[in-house]
Amino acid sequence: MYSDVAIQVEGLSKSFPVYEKPHHRLMQMIAGGARDRWFKEFHALTGVNLSINRGETLGIIGRNGSGKSTLLQVICGTLAPTNGSVSVRGRIAALLELGTGFNPEFTGRENVYLNATVLGLSRSEIDARFDEIVAFADIGDFIEQPVKCYSSGMYVRLAFAVAINVTPDILVIDEALSVGDEAFQRKCFARINAIRDAGATVLFVSHSAGTVVELCDRAILMDRGEMIAVGTPKFVVSRYHKLLYAANDRANAIRTAILKEFQGGSVAGDVRPDLAMDAALTPDDVALVDAAEDDDKAYFDEGLVPQSTLAYQQRGARIIDPHIETEQGRRVNVLTAGGQYIYVYQVAFERAAAAVRCGMMIKTTTGFELGGAATAPAGCSELIVVPGQQLVARFRFRALLAPGVYFLNAGVTAHDVDGEIYLDRLVDAAMLRIMPDRLRMATGCVNFDVSPELRATSQEATV
Repeated sequence: MYSDVAIQVEGLSKSFPVYEKPHHRLMQMIAGGARDRWFKEFHALTGVNLSINRGETLGIIGRNGSGKSTLLQVICGTLAPTNGSVSVRGRIAALLELGTGFNPEFTGRENVYLNATVLGLSRSEIDARFDEIVAFADIGDFIEQPVKCYSSGMYVRLAFAVAINVTPDILVIDEALSVGDEAFQRKCFARINAIRDAGATVLFVSHSAGTVVELCDRAILMDRGEMIAVGTPKFVVSRYHKLLYAANDRANAIRTAILKEFQGGSVAGDVRPDLAMDAALTPDDVALVDAAEDDDKAYFDEGLVPQSTLAYQQRGARIIDPHIETEQGRRVNVLTAGGQYIYVYQVAFERAAAAVRCGMMIKTTTGFELGGAATAPAGCSELIVVPGQQLVARFRFRALLAPGVYFLNAGVTAHDVDGEIYLDRLVDAAMLRIMPDRLRMATGCVNFDVSPELRATSQEATV
């Protein structure tokens, strides 16, 4: 598929000294090469072997502290490996610490020339691309102002514009696509796609599983400095999600199962769909890993708990136990795409209230509201409650969503002299995950149940 290898990583390890007390650094300097050591070693990378082909887009995913950024820095040459080797063929443009080489006293124009020179462009090349860089950054007349006057958004936009216009053989991106507004992010993705289509190799680190699946040809999963899975983006993302949201008492077992699966492959990157045929896995291992790709049965994951819940001030009512159930009443939060479920919560009232309504909303991880419902239209509820009464709100919905993580709100309103007010509201009250769907044909975040049709218009046409 690809003509040759752009990056070859063999037996790569990287360790950092960790000192328990500040003066231990001095003691280590005095000790020199003596047998006594005043530090502990932190192994950021251990035994990584990886071959990346020219023209390939590789996604690198993993939990915080898994070694993703360290791997990129070693590949880019900003860190030296402790053991092993890295061979890179071609010019690298790295979007790691955006704007690291900027001088705050220099103007935007001066920093463009400075940073582009560091990235390997000649003066004539920078002159030829300057207008394009400025247009891409879209910071207007601020290009002539010192960058110390820039907002953080303007700063990284200019840095991104410089790095993305180097025309690299290898483009390395470390969580750099969250800069700017939506329109700017679209420009970034379009430029990355153009660089990729021109034959460049792209290494992409992101916590956004959807972006990895969309952009990448192949993905690897890093954990505790080891590469524990490799394969198609959907395959690797399913393992990542299972590991990410695993309960504490199951995380190690799931990690071991994923690692056994990877080590049991005949070739690095060879993914076999029938895990039960892999002698390296026990039946329990197979069950743990297969749960990540279960397209038929929803289940409850104890580790899938929102950490961003925001509670409004209560005004005589209290929302209790928001959760998702199957139609049979089984509590779940990892759902099958297209399945029918019920979002349930109770409301306990401490005082009387009139025109009571309850509502729900499903949102993306970025907070974008996808859709929801209320128990009655605004201004049309005739429900009156008395102190001590409890209500159960149930919202039946179909999970017509792309694989990924979503959040749910819960709220109860009533009328008083000031109009409709919240008696209680929970933002990010619950969360759910939609399991990967190997047969999914819908695109985008929401499945509108489109019925595709493709017909030949003549006998000569083939489909």
